[in-house]
Amino acid sequence: MREQKGISRRDFLRFALMTPFALNYSPWLSPVQTDQTRSKVVLIRHPDVVDDRRKVKPQIFREMLDEALKVLLEAPNADEAWKKIIKPEDVVGIKSNVWSYLPTGREVEEVIKDRVLSCGVSEERIGVDDRGVLRNKIFRQATALINVRPIRTHYWSGIGGCLKNLITFAPDPSAYHPDTCADLALLWNNPLIKGKVRLNILLMLTPLFHGVGPHHFNEKYVWPYKGILLSQDPVAVDSIGVLILQAKRREFFGEERPLQPPAHHIIYAETRHRLGIANPQRIDLIKLGWSEGSLI
Repeated sequence: MREQKGISRRDFLRFALMTPFALNYSPWLSPVQTDQTRSKVVLIRHPDVVDDRRKVKPQIFREMLDEALKVLLEAPNADEAWKKIIKPEDVVGIKSNVWSYLPTGREVEEVIKDRVLSCGVSEERIGVDDRGVLRNKIFRQATALINVRPIRTHYWSGIGGCLKNLITFAPDPSAYHPDTCADLALLWNNPLIKGKVRLNILLMLTPLFHGVGPHHFNEKYVWPYKGILLSQDPVAVDSIGVLILQAKRREFFGEERPLQPPAHHIIYAETRHRLGIANPQRIDLIKLGWSEGSLI
């Protein structure tokens, strides 16, 4: 099943509630956009991609990832899609996330690494890392990055998504904490990052949609959404991720329950730093696969 849609005005206004700033930014609230710049995001889901213990089934995950990338890049097949973003001469860093409660996971990392190998990149030119990227020779020399992590609510930034996943490239991550991480997009000017991220993969397999405190985790607030979001725009992919989290929070709590703190770093990434598209009305969302409970 394939469905392509723009985001509804209702969903857009819900997104705007993430921060009072958005409500006061009048161009955002106009139903007619004069700026034609748009971003594309692919959502793909499969009912069997994770088991009852949240363990990823690699073959299904690989099939999902291949299909989503093929559609995202409008390639004739998955092999050609991967070769559009990764060349044999590249040095490739796969930027993972090792947060113990909800990590990217070895199964996911190995599928991505195998697809990079299939593009002709030799194994010694591929690295997988998170907190050690600044000490990792592959990441210091990388010509291409693949950015992959699970989405979750976050004590400092509202959500942890693809924008925030690169904070370990910062020698002093705390420098990005002021105003609930409003200027995370500045990370993407780091010479180790700028212009190198070929693909952003936001894992929606078993998202964490609520929590309180700096190290929060409760199984009660994890659900098997069984999806993946892909985009070459990190702002757009996080924007869609937020809409899905907000929809789950609304379903679970029976009322609007905005993220606390608000994930306004996503909005600022567009309006202040021009990194990508946050406005959901300017994002083309393509939905593939299992549709039950998609929430968007």
